[in-house]
Amino acid sequence: MKLKEKKFLNYVFAAVMAAMIFVSTYFLKIPVSTPAGQTMLKVSNILVLLAGMLFGGVFGGLAGGIGNGLYDLFDPVYITSAPLTFIKFFLMAFVCGAISNSGGAKATSTKRNLIAAVSGALTYWTLYIAESIIKLMLEGSAFAPAVSAVVPKMITSGINQTVAVIGAMLLIVPLNKALKKFLPKFSTETKEDVEKQ
Repeated sequence: MKLKEKKFLNYVFAAVMAAMIFVSTYFLKIPVSTPAGQTMLKVSNILVLLAGMLFGGVFGGLAGGIGNGLYDLFDPVYITSAPLTFIKFFLMAFVCGAISNSGGAKATSTKRNLIAAVSGALTYWTLYIAESIIKLMLEGSAFAPAVSAVVPKMITSGINQTVAVIGAMLLIVPLNKALKKFLPKFSTETKEDVEKQ
């Protein structure tokens, strides 16, 4: 398969994954109110990590960022957070995908995938909690009260990320096999591909 065809397929799959992430965030969530603002329990983070593992850092990151960013744009509660949401979820999938697909491998090493998923999840969790604390401090809160107010978000987001890692690890092998079966010549971006771009 030519490089242009690979890139086109990556864009197609990124768009499909972005749509799936948007729909799953829209329909499969539980809103949770906290002293630091509203948050939610959701399963779409599984798809964000899978996007990174299956399609690499850049295309997986685009899928994660666009899917979640679009959700924020359609929800009045989160609309002002859309740009930061895009960045956080892009980086979550990017970190996961960069580690998972290191060395040109296509999401086949269980150990590497686990490290990738945990790293991506921790990247998002750290950015999300830091953003929440900074917002409260910009509104006039001192650091210690801001951290205390964000504890429920720490717990909720921790649950989200734990579920995301477990779900992604359970699904990556069958999804990777399915991709290879239906598109035997398809491969995600490799170091060589990036250098050619």
